[in-house]
Amino acid sequence: MPLFLGLDIGTSGAKAIVCDGDGQIVAMALAEYPISSPQPLWSEQHPSDWWQGAQAAIREVVSAVDATQIMGIGLTGQMHGSVFLDANNQVIRPALLWNDQRTAAECAEINQRIGTQRLIEIAGNPALTGFQAPKILWVRNHESANFARIAHIMLPKDYIRLLLSGVYATDAADAAGTLLIDLTSRDYSDEILAALEIKREWLPTVYEGPSITSHLKADVAATLGLTAGIPIIAGGGDNAAAAIGTGIIKSGVVNSSIGTSGVVFAHSDNIALDPKGRLHTFCHSVPGAWHMMAVTLSAGGAFGWLRNTLRQTGASDLSYDDLTAAAANVPAGAEGLIFLPYLSGERTPHLDPLARGAFVGLTTRHGIGHMARAVMEGVTFSLRDGIEIMRELGVPTTDVRATGGGGKSPLWRQMQANIYNAPVSTLAAEEGPAYGAALLAGVGTGHFADVNDAVSRCVRVVATTQPDPAMVAKYDQIYAIYRTMYSHLSADMHALATL
Repeated sequence: MPLFLGLDIGTSGAKAIVCDGDGQIVAMALAEYPISSPQPLWSEQHPSDWWQGAQAAIREVVSAVDATQIMGIGLTGQMHGSVFLDANNQVIRPALLWNDQRTAAECAEINQRIGTQRLIEIAGNPALTGFQAPKILWVRNHESANFARIAHIMLPKDYIRLLLSGVYATDAADAAGTLLIDLTSRDYSDEILAALEIKREWLPTVYEGPSITSHLKADVAATLGLTAGIPIIAGGGDNAAAAIGTGIIKSGVVNSSIGTSGVVFAHSDNIALDPKGRLHTFCHSVPGAWHMMAVTLSAGGAFGWLRNTLRQTGASDLSYDDLTAAAANVPAGAEGLIFLPYLSGERTPHLDPLARGAFVGLTTRHGIGHMARAVMEGVTFSLRDGIEIMRELGVPTTDVRATGGGGKSPLWRQMQANIYNAPVSTLAAEEGPAYGAALLAGVGTGHFADVNDAVSRCVRVVATTQPDPAMVAKYDQIYAIYRTMYSHLSADMHALATL
């Protein structure tokens, strides 16, 4: 039976999976790498770490299967990151990541050059600090010597594609996160490029998600234990690829993903825009389709922050399971404790890089379990902000599929069902982006007729958690309080952020 390899260049590590022609995962590996914050608001990684991680993960899964049966490679990865290369494909500086918040002035510059509403009309999004376009302007404004060397600008997964195949290519879904794409044409916008003085020749060619972009180079194949010439598929940004892997390819079905960041993702057969720019609209990895997306910048990352902070106090062996167990012993609402998960600023719904996290309501009776539960609930409330906007815009959200840490935890699944007031399902394969990339490889190489065929044959719901009406009512009361807190505290957040 043919095999397909999916590679995810994530924020915390590179994940490789191999699935067979029925969508069963037969091998999986993760190679972690560091993230750097050399200054406040900065978030960077060196692309060489991605490459080392990708090679390690690929070699591990290849060693566990008959590598001669691997028919295609699909790529996915963290969106928005910016890799700047010179004419010799040498990395000019560390990559600026999706959660880097240094570019507020450049966002204002983009809005001045193009206009906020015009930008939303073309690209589906306002200028936001995490996107690629303001990062390009930041390098021009602050690192003129580096800017002068630029010959190519790549997204994270596409830098790995370049090393695998020697080809400069990307996909429409990931490219939409650059803020340089015209959503209608699904290609770069001449109007935006001209306004921002960005050269088209710096940018990789855009393909649809299942398209073959290139083939594996012989020398790289030899080092990885693979066959030379294997097709490499365009793939998608991590959220679009995860949507393929979770079956978010029709109206009403949404994905609630709690990884380092949190995302609510909804499919759309047409371009649907939020005129206020609170939701992202991107091209989907499904050809000719789009999606709306709400983003919480610190989701699982906030839970990780709590664990790591508590470990520094002496609980060096404290695990996520320990925190979840402690949270389970605390009633819904954490006895009056609310957490605002704005540890890295926030996108949906506030579009505010200077938003800051907070525990509100702390008393002497609150302990670790209360804090853990408040973090889980606060993250889920933040994701509900996105769901509420989708509902306001007429986008149905009747069937939620949970992935990431929020899908693995029974407590967090029930919490999501109660807070969203919707059934929450989990799937047989929960590997999200890497799995979706592998399925796209199956489509691109002709094993599946199209994306619908791949999803219908491979994506299987294994359990569904129903909302508890009593808890829905309780959480509605708490959420009503939660959603007023940002407006009450934002001025103080901004003052603190500028000290």
